[in-house]
Amino acid sequence: MTVNVRRTVRSLSPVLEPVGVILKYASLLVASAVALLPLVTVFLAGFKTKQEFATTAPLDVPQDWFNVENYVTAFTQGRLLQGFVNTSIILVVSLVGTILIGSMAAYAIDRFDFRGKGLVLGAFLVATLVPGVTTQVATFQVVNGLGLFNTRAAAIVLFMGTDIISIYIFWQFLQSIPKSLDEAAMLDGANRFTIYARIIFPLLKPAIATVVIIKGIGIYNEYYIPYLYMPKQDLGVVSTALFRFQGPFGAQWEVICAGAMLVILPTLFAFLFLQRFIYSGLTQGATK
Repeated sequence: MTVNVRRTVRSLSPVLEPVGVILKYASLLVASAVALLPLVTVFLAGFKTKQEFATTAPLDVPQDWFNVENYVTAFTQGRLLQGFVNTSIILVVSLVGTILIGSMAAYAIDRFDFRGKGLVLGAFLVATLVPGVTTQVATFQVVNGLGLFNTRAAAIVLFMGTDIISIYIFWQFLQSIPKSLDEAAMLDGANRFTIYARIIFPLLKPAIATVVIIKGIGIYNEYYIPYLYMPKQDLGVVSTALFRFQGPFGAQWEVICAGAMLVILPTLFAFLFLQRFIYSGLTQGATK
């Protein structure tokens, strides 16, 4: 019976193989359409007038492709330039702090044996399971008590201090680096900080790339923390800038769509120019 089944499968394989290829590409086309359809809708809406946006279908082509009034309004009245500056400052400082703190903590956990090491790892795991919104009352009191409310430092401290995932990424990567490198450096007279700075840290480049990608996207898209801890208008970031066009009597959706496209452009260009490094960082960080 087994032989008959094998013969049947072999006889059907020339027929099933083209069907499998068709289904594979059909699923990819459907997934691409699902991902691109919202972007196309937002892109088209950015060129429409208020009346045209209210009376036409989402996928209808705008009458005037040179109507950039919505983009000008979103950029000037939405203070997007100021939002890009604030976002860049928070992004760069938070990423540098996250990389340094995460890699140092992972190095200490992996290379040192100390009492309560398992308890520390368990606490990190529990912290990742607790929803951040449940601790916001206490977090707000701490931030306000430190005098960081309505400053960029509030978002920077929260982004650096609540990132347990980066510690786990660095820790998993460090386990693949042999401890014999540390021992050889110690025989040459190097201390622990020198070993970390000159030997371990340069070997963490794939893990650093992974952390930069994951953390950078999260910080750029974060809305809740800047909105809650930085309500001052001159501290707005790109994720909160478009909130100015929504009021109690309605929203200027055509302007919001134009602003959304302006916010998407930096990440799109970054992906196009850095996709080789992004794929390399994700795959190497995952395999390590």
